[in-house]
Amino acid sequence: MNSLKLGVEVIGAHDLVAKDGQDPSNLPNLNLDACIYHFNNKSNGSKTPIGKVFVTADSSLRASNPLPAMQESIFDGFVNNTDESLTQDEIPIPASFTSQILNNVLKKKKEPVHTFHNLPKSSDGKEKKSSGVAFGMHEMKSGQSAPNAVKAFAGAAMDYVLKETSPSLGGGKVVGGRVIRPSSTYDLVEPMEYLFARVVKARDLPRKDLTGSLDPYVIVKVGNFQGTTTHFEKNQSPEWNQVFAFAKDNQQATSLEVIVKDKDTIHDDLVGTVRFDLYDVPIRVPPNSPLAPQWYRIVNKNGDMMNNGEIMLAVWHGTQADEAFPDAWHSDAMSPTGSFSANYAQIRSKVYTSPRLWYLRVKVIEAQDLVSPDDKSKAVDAFVKVQHGNQVFRTKTVQSRANNPQWDQSTLFVAAEPFEEPLIITVEEKKEIIGSIVIPLGSVEKRADDRSIRSRWYPLAKSISSAMEEGEKKMKDKEKNRPTSRQLWKKPIGVLELGILNADVQPTKTRDGRGVSDVYCVAKYGHKWVRTRTVVGSLNPKFNEQYTWEVHDPSTVLTLGVFDNAQLSDSDDSKDSNIGKVRIRLSTLETGRIYTHSYPLLSLQSSGLKKMGEVHLAIRFSCTSMTNMINLYFKPHLPKMHYTKPLNIFEQEKMKFQAMVIVVARLSRTEPPLRKEVVEYMSDTDSHLWSMRRSKANINRLKSVFSGLISAGSWLMEISTWKNSVTTVLVHILYMMLVCFPQLILPTMFLYMFIIGLWKWRFRPRYPPHMDTRLSCTDLTNPDEFDEEFDPFPTKKSQDIVRWRYDRLRSLAGRVQSVVGDIATQGERLHALLNWRDPRATTIFMLFCFVAAIVLYVIPSQILFLAAGFYLMRHPKLRGKLPPAPVNFFRRLPALTDSML
Repeated sequence: MNSLKLGVEVIGAHDLVAKDGQDPSNLPNLNLDACIYHFNNKSNGSKTPIGKVFVTADSSLRASNPLPAMQESIFDGFVNNTDESLTQDEIPIPASFTSQILNNVLKKKKEPVHTFHNLPKSSDGKEKKSSGVAFGMHEMKSGQSAPNAVKAFAGAAMDYVLKETSPSLGGGKVVGGRVIRPSSTYDLVEPMEYLFARVVKARDLPRKDLTGSLDPYVIVKVGNFQGTTTHFEKNQSPEWNQVFAFAKDNQQATSLEVIVKDKDTIHDDLVGTVRFDLYDVPIRVPPNSPLAPQWYRIVNKNGDMMNNGEIMLAVWHGTQADEAFPDAWHSDAMSPTGSFSANYAQIRSKVYTSPRLWYLRVKVIEAQDLVSPDDKSKAVDAFVKVQHGNQVFRTKTVQSRANNPQWDQSTLFVAAEPFEEPLIITVEEKKEIIGSIVIPLGSVEKRADDRSIRSRWYPLAKSISSAMEEGEKKMKDKEKNRPTSRQLWKKPIGVLELGILNADVQPTKTRDGRGVSDVYCVAKYGHKWVRTRTVVGSLNPKFNEQYTWEVHDPSTVLTLGVFDNAQLSDSDDSKDSNIGKVRIRLSTLETGRIYTHSYPLLSLQSSGLKKMGEVHLAIRFSCTSMTNMINLYFKPHLPKMHYTKPLNIFEQEKMKFQAMVIVVARLSRTEPPLRKEVVEYMSDTDSHLWSMRRSKANINRLKSVFSGLISAGSWLMEISTWKNSVTTVLVHILYMMLVCFPQLILPTMFLYMFIIGLWKWRFRPRYPPHMDTRLSCTDLTNPDEFDEEFDPFPTKKSQDIVRWRYDRLRSLAGRVQSVVGDIATQGERLHALLNWRDPRATTIFMLFCFVAAIVLYVIPSQILFLAAGFYLMRHPKLRGKLPPAPVNFFRRLPALTDSML
């Protein structure tokens, strides 16, 4: 009998019924909810809810372990428990609480982890987006603030990292920083297909009756999206020449309708219609010539061709590279109802130029033959007031018996081209005007070097409007010494190209019961500002706009900000809210490489740090001459005048403020205007204000700068204490070699630095730098410090809060004062060695110096260095436990601390 074996291979299974009766196919539609409680032992084990965490199904059904994905999570809100039974000892410390949460959530368990897997979907060359884990906290009681511990955990859990992407730019995919396709004009943005319709003009339009007039306008309609031209009164042959662009995502129909209507107070009458089948619309790709418009006969409401009435149209398919795109009306600027925004001028893309700024230097020297307005016989107590715009300078008051006062004072102003405001100079006595001068700045000589300027006499007028020869005033001519002059401009060394692709933002307002945002971007580099169009009512706006700048210096910064447009409503006092900002220094970019990254948009608010979304950018820095760029690293950063006649710190701060006021005023006069809050946010105007967070960050930066010296000191301490005997012996040998052959010291140092740089090349940064939340100390800042940072100047807080913050600042300043005093004490002790404040100590030090001079003259220096080095690195058994004699001697030296009140 043969023994046979049956083998069964299980291939797969489907439509299995779970034990609980639930269908597994519903799993992607479900969410995992987890509640966080505070367990109180003193209240009979009561549990107080702190908040709720929900994990979306998209983040669970990924092909990787879902637990590490919780590092990309976001806390949207928090609640504070105010139960009186929760004592101070039971309140979790922020650090321990955060560590406990992270350990429970993020640590790798030893037991096997069950993970859901699914097949990855094709991305079609698009950016891969992962949803991660979403956190939401539900409010319990109004007026309660969040615990510091939960806020600290929120800052650590949010996703602030820079993400590299691989979009399809210009029709080709980005691989390794290069686009695999032939270059084109718009190769840093993704192609966006549009349906363009140009309405040129109409002729011989039919009237309502023989005597009636016609006020025609045109509606261009594709599905639910429609755009409207302006209307003309009593005109049968109007000319519009307007272009409408409908994005492919907004094309909800297979035909395009051009409807001519008659404007009426009660009801707009239909004049005629022209219909286009979208399948028959031609495609135009630049640099092909523009499509020529044609005359089309209009059709009445019954579908009959009319005998009279024609309209000139051009309809074609194209992309954002089309010449008509910048001035066209876009479908993504329409409201959800399908109509264009009423304030369409506020949402169009534009390019702005900052005004050319000059330093205006005025030196007031003296005056002659001044006459007092009260009594011509008495001496004049005069001062001079110089004014340019809102900038005012006043000299000291000088009394002169001969009525020839001398001031010899100078000041600096900021002036902008074109020079619209003159320089007004008045000589006054006790608020009474003696004489005035009005000087147009266009007549003032411009100076780009440090040559001397001849002084001039100006006649004083009785008033600004009239001229009376009552005296003369001598004044040094004005100079403007800013690198605005073209002769000081550097030659361009390259080109900076920026592609603004898309963004994902949080809702900033509510419209029709849902959260929306009207997003636009502003980029600034040098004197050129650019503004993208506003995408209305979208949380995932697509811009795909490309801009170019000339680069004159690589040590410069590109700034891009994302804002919510608040000018679409009728409210005049609404301000555009900032969503986030990106700063990129050009010197950190490799030339010729395309950087495609998704940058997190971080917003500091009075409640803390919040991630408002992400913006997707493509950046390329191209160099025209590498030799010129390398040469630029060794040239002065500023023109010669900034070094021959430097400005002090107070003048620099004053000039910065005045320059910002002028730039804000000029850009607000453009159409559409760049609003004041946008320019100030892009220019970091509040960076000089006090902030506890910035102070902590700067202290940590200072510690990081000296961390190398501290590490070297720790290493030398380990060597001197023989912590590792082998290393200490090797250091002894190296030290002997350097002392015996001192010519090797400098070559060894530079070779060591070269090797360190060569080693770190493997770990060089591959991404552009971005906002570092840890460097900014956002995780170490409590809510009150955030609230203080955003408190306006002057403060609007209550007296109790201001008093508490003042006491805290005094405590901090006291510690700084103590550190500064200790440093000054050590320096004063050094001075006390030779100033005979302590005669015995000075005598001892002088005797030591005399003996040291003889010893150093007699004994070779190499032997002394060897002896000193071996003494410092001696074995711990040869060391005493008490401080050495030189340290004791130095600590006994006197300081000026005893002389202070």
